[in-house]
Amino acid sequence: MGAMMASITSELLFFLPFILLALLALYTTTVAKCHGTHQWRRQKKKRPNLPPGARGWPLVGETFGYLRAHPATSVGRFMERHVARYGKIYRSSLFGERTVVSADAGLNRYILQNEGRLFECSYPRSIGGILGKWSMLVLVGDAHREMRAISLNFLSSVRLRAVLLPEVERHTLLVLRSWPPSDGTFSAQHEAKKFTFNLMAKNIMSMDPGEEETERLRLEYITFMKGVVSAPLNFPGTAYWKALKSRASILGVIERKMEDRLEKMSREKSSVEEDDLLGWALKQSNLSKEQILDLLLSLLFAGHETSSMALALAIFFLEGCPKAVQELREEHLLIARRQRLRGASKLSWEDYKEMVFTQCVINETLRLGNVVRFLHRKVIRDVHYNGYDIPRGWKILPVLAAVHLDSSLYEDPSRFNPWRWKSNNAPSSFMPYGGGPRLCAGSELAKLEMAIFLHHLVLNFRWELAEPDQAFVYPFVDFPKGLPIRVQRVADDQGHRSVLTESTRG
Repeated sequence: MGAMMASITSELLFFLPFILLALLALYTTTVAKCHGTHQWRRQKKKRPNLPPGARGWPLVGETFGYLRAHPATSVGRFMERHVARYGKIYRSSLFGERTVVSADAGLNRYILQNEGRLFECSYPRSIGGILGKWSMLVLVGDAHREMRAISLNFLSSVRLRAVLLPEVERHTLLVLRSWPPSDGTFSAQHEAKKFTFNLMAKNIMSMDPGEEETERLRLEYITFMKGVVSAPLNFPGTAYWKALKSRASILGVIERKMEDRLEKMSREKSSVEEDDLLGWALKQSNLSKEQILDLLLSLLFAGHETSSMALALAIFFLEGCPKAVQELREEHLLIARRQRLRGASKLSWEDYKEMVFTQCVINETLRLGNVVRFLHRKVIRDVHYNGYDIPRGWKILPVLAAVHLDSSLYEDPSRFNPWRWKSNNAPSSFMPYGGGPRLCAGSELAKLEMAIFLHHLVLNFRWELAEPDQAFVYPFVDFPKGLPIRVQRVADDQGHRSVLTESTRG
């Protein structure tokens, strides 16, 4: 009984902010309705043809059902029932606001392509409070374009080839070399997070893995992340309050790095030039100190969290599909042989482009796992779509997962089948990194990370689940047990010599 009461209390605390928002929204809506009804009658406009749907409970609407945990390879019972009853476009009341939910591939694409014209990014204020008002996730208009341009320049194809590819491989080997050679059991999700965090910390601020300062920052970041996905209750002891404290600590580290860098840059004839995002932003942009701090923090968040979960999902799906692992291994053995023949010790961009089936595995992982489930948008002009009217001021949620798991678009959508990507290029309905002007700036880096990690993983290890686990949506994607796996080192064979015993320096 005590556990049940604790669970109920925890759930009520999570939704308390949404209830308060709903009260505010109810008041604003009532006032707006009075004013709007008067204007509507005066202008003799016909009643809008809203999508079908329901308001749900007073004040909280249908938020409880929409956010209820469910397996990541499904859309959940709430979405299934609503789509079955109302269709792929329906209205609801979520997060205290009148909302249109879209499980329609065409409408989702339309929303993302009309960013800034008909729709606008609109995340809850609590997200901005944690990531910062200059975070790319919450910025709109010219401010977002400027920040995104800096990120795109830093992640250009030239830099991906010359700088980031060798860095990704080096950090991959650092992680895999720490794994036990046989019968070792550990959390694959933790290892994936360690890999992507160290990679981003190095390329954002030139922080080396394993150093005391880097480890302190990583631990602060774990607390920070728990607050990003928690209820925005800002009083001592809550996850959100702790996250705000961790944000201050993380920004303190970034600020000290910035001050050190500015001092080095001000010295005459200084030869110290770290090739990282911090140096790039200081030299190539006119951003203020606050803007740079928020930019680096938000990219550490974006470049670490989603990539690590996608990698953990790939490890999970492949464990259940030995045929895919075998085909992957054959592809990477061939690449390794070619590498040896030319006397190379590191992967090249040409090697990466030969990872054809690997890209099929990556696409299928992103389609089935859906790390980014849905996006928050606001309607900024009245929209008419497919016979429905969507009024200005409403929230609209394009649910990417619902499209990726749609049986009318993907055969047997709940099955992990990387071979489906061999016969055709990615369809327009496939949008794991969003789309339009807000397409994820780090999408190519994320795919590179997964491909290089999988290359060395399948060549050097076999793995199995140490105990049953699966990814759930909370609404963030997470493995409840951390994805515990048991690994066995693969013996050198078929002309492949393991690189796990070699040095990563250089």
